[in-house]
Amino acid sequence: MARVAFMGMLSASVLFGGAALAADPGAVMEEPPVAASDWIVHVTPYLWASGIEGNISPFQRAPTVGVDVPFSEIWDNLNFGGFLNVWARRDRFVFSGDLMYVNLSDTKTIGIPELPNFDPGALDASLDTVQFYAALQGGYRVIDTPQFTFDALAGGRFWYISNDITLSYAGFSRSAGADFTWIDPLIGGRAFYNFNEKLSVLGQADIGGFGVGSELTWSVLGTFNYVFNDKWSASAGYKYLSVDYEDDGYVFDVDMSGPVIGLTYRFN
Repeated sequence: MARVAFMGMLSASVLFGGAALAADPGAVMEEPPVAASDWIVHVTPYLWASGIEGNISPFQRAPTVGVDVPFSEIWDNLNFGGFLNVWARRDRFVFSGDLMYVNLSDTKTIGIPELPNFDPGALDASLDTVQFYAALQGGYRVIDTPQFTFDALAGGRFWYISNDITLSYAGFSRSAGADFTWIDPLIGGRAFYNFNEKLSVLGQADIGGFGVGSELTWSVLGTFNYVFNDKWSASAGYKYLSVDYEDDGYVFDVDMSGPVIGLTYRFN
């Protein structure tokens, strides 16, 4: 059972998005000057190939399970993963939105020895888990030069985690499910530096929770970015997310980290 619960929570390591996020792995070459009334929008589908390490309890008051799993093992259990970041600016006002949806499943067969009143056989345990988060932040461009920009940000991140387990033995089955949600307030910043018209670097960080949702959560992101043309660009880097949530018998105290890659399309 501990193994099943453990596999059910592996979705936390495929992010993203954020970590934690409100990070923008696809943010690339800072836009050229435009009229103050115009919107500039970057839309970035991306992948965060993250591992996971920490402690989880996916069912209320269930035993807490320690996990330490690389991304390669998580990939084998992935049904679907979707990651999307949106970055927008109008004059000095900025907006960041980061979405993640991950669905994982795992089935284990456990041999049952001959016991009194039980026939020897096999117990099949299947678990399906869904993770969704939406991080929204707004802010103001504090520094705005052709080569360097810095944005101050504030907002929140909503988490939803759902787990369903089915046990089957000798033609009989039993199912149970649980889900829990929380919201973490966030404050953060985003810095951008252009080397030239093609190459740039981005750094973004946030911290939050403060006992409102989780006790503490924080994330950092760094990417190198390359511009193909005035519409398309790509980025690659590394992201780290930490979250410490424990409430009403549920535990989600993990660190997630790994490389990120993104492809950005710009609207204006």
